[in-house]
Amino acid sequence: MDIAQHPSTNFSERRGNVTPDLIVLHYTAMATAPAALDRLCDPEREVSAHYLISERGHIIQLVAEEFRAWHAGAGAWGNCKDVNSQSIGIELANDGITPFSAAQMDALEHILAGIMERWSIPAERVIGHSDMAPARKSDPGMRFDWRRLALSGHSVWPNDNGDQAVDKAGFEETAKRFGYPTDIEFDSLLGAFRLRFRPWETGPLDTTDMALVTDLARRFPVDQPAVSP
Repeated sequence: MDIAQHPSTNFSERRGNVTPDLIVLHYTAMATAPAALDRLCDPEREVSAHYLISERGHIIQLVAEEFRAWHAGAGAWGNCKDVNSQSIGIELANDGITPFSAAQMDALEHILAGIMERWSIPAERVIGHSDMAPARKSDPGMRFDWRRLALSGHSVWPNDNGDQAVDKAGFEETAKRFGYPTDIEFDSLLGAFRLRFRPWETGPLDTTDMALVTDLARRFPVDQPAVSP
């Protein structure tokens, strides 16, 4: 699959001499891919990403993977506080309400496979912008097919191993073990978790939320080796 080059000036050196060990997925929240490309390359905007994937599945590289693109902003995942320095950012051309096309998802899986192999990034460290910044971001949104990525080995999905007692403090602590930042309001944390794993669910914390987050934290504890099922 061809990758077009359209260099952006919006990048810098990775801080602390680190290499990427996270991949962060975004939607552009713009009408078209060309409009998003213009913004990601505009020096006055001071935003960028390593890759942009159009609605038709065309892949454009804007920043070399060795450098720090400016896509994540404030947020955290586990011990990682400077997400830009430790991540590869991928923007998907999408307005936030339209389903992602098959061609776009095919292209994403193709590029994820290469990035994960080059940098030895495990599937549990492919996350959404909303995961690392739950209080302020919602991308890649409820229309994004995280389960498909998990089935192809490019992300993870929880097993529902039965109901567990509802416990807000327990949910926060368990979500933190999976990677979520928890120095935010509880509703923002639960909303981000559901946006990814139960996008159409509403209402208060329930037993299914507890079961799913417990399974994720058990099998994929952040900053630790994954545990076998």
